Amino acid sequence: MHFTLEVLPNTRRFFKKYLENVLLEDLNKIPKGFNNNIIWNIGHIVVTQQLLAYKLSGLQMMIDDKLVGKYRKDSKPEGDVTQSEVDELKALLFSTVEKTKEDYSNGLFENYQEYTVTTTGNTLTNIDEAFQFILFHEGMHLGYVMALLRAIKD
Repeated sequence: MHFTLEVLPNTRRFFKKYLENVLLEDLNKIPKGFNNNIIWNIGHIVVTQQLLAYKLSGLQMMIDDKLVGKYRKDSKPEGDVTQSEVDELKALLFSTVEKTKEDYSNGLFENYQEYTVTTTGNTLTNIDEAFQFILFHEGMHLGYVMALLRAIKD
């Protein structure tokens, strides 16, 4: 198994903890000085993993276009999410990783469309590089979530 796919569920447990322990109102809050909220960051990491792993491999994503539009790069929160949307993202945190592990083991990520990440300038040329970037990206957004939570509590 790809090491990154072993680490990713551990990272996502932190996101799950926030979904379970932070009030819905606080998940939706955008503190002064920020342009997004906790729930947007969590939706964003789910969407980004699907885009970088599946879409760039020419495979069917496990999420719908509506979710992609709402949480893709350069999007921003456009209203409060409901508890059912939070529950959907919570389920996707792990179902997407489990399916990715299965698909990787079955060799489905053979064709990868090269992609340069505009924010870092890194060019991803294969699925293994994509997995490494996904882990970095999720760690970065975990830091954002932690900062957002501190800002909300102040």
